Amino acid sequence: MKIYTKELLINELKAIAKKGWIPNVRHGNNGGIGNTLEDLLGIKENNLPIPNAAEWELKSQRINSKSLTTLFHIEPSPRAIHFVPQVFLTQHGWTHQEAGSRYPETEMSFRQTIHGNSPSDRGFMVKIDRNERKILISFDYKMVSSKHSEWLKSVEQRTGLKELNPQPYWGFDDLEHKAGTKLLNCFYVQAEVKREGEQEFYHYSKIMMLQKFNFDGFLNQIERGNILVDFDARTGHNHGTKFRMRQNCLPTLYEKMTMII
Repeated sequence: MKIYTKELLINELKAIAKKGWIPNVRHGNNGGIGNTLEDLLGIKENNLPIPNAAEWELKSQRINSKSLTTLFHIEPSPRAIHFVPQVFLTQHGWTHQEAGSRYPETEMSFRQTIHGNSPSDRGFMVKIDRNERKILISFDYKMVSSKHSEWLKSVEQRTGLKELNPQPYWGFDDLEHKAGTKLLNCFYVQAEVKREGEQEFYHYSKIMMLQKFNFDGFLNQIERGNILVDFDARTGHNHGTKFRMRQNCLPTLYEKMTMII
């Protein structure tokens, strides 16, 4: 594995950009942009080998993509009760679309990507309580879309149409530590994408160095709907709870942004 200083890494990223179109090395892999970049840099699993700088992350994304960038994984509190599989699935879950085929007929699902700007079509929303210093998940049955009326009836039978009790939450201190550890400083690389037949190619044409993560900026982007909480659980497996971000919003989380290319 190569060892980089920040200056050497910047030079290497510039050299990769100058190469122009580079083929995807991971055919069929949605993470091909990041995987290809890591292979070009000679690193594994986003571990930037910069001495005395373990706080650096490498984030990559397609230019003009509507896909979300995963910031980090963290389960909500109270963690002792395993809220997502034990409460959300049992009280607010619905029949998995592949129940009875790929999974048992009893397989339930709870997949929601929600934010703080407006409720989801199932009535879930992210709320920030600055007095209590918590980010909470809220449920309002009055905001559930009519297309989920049968599901809402089942929720009423299982647990009643009321606010979540307890409400899953993340304390500011825990979340700031997690986010600050994962995102303290970041190289943010964006790539143009083209296809020729079955082959996908990337041109790494936009590179930024982002420094000094700002938690207030993180909270503001949740309220604006640009950072979302993603739940992805089914009866047989909880895929984990993620904080994810919309395209081009990552620089808003930092005090200093340096455009490399």
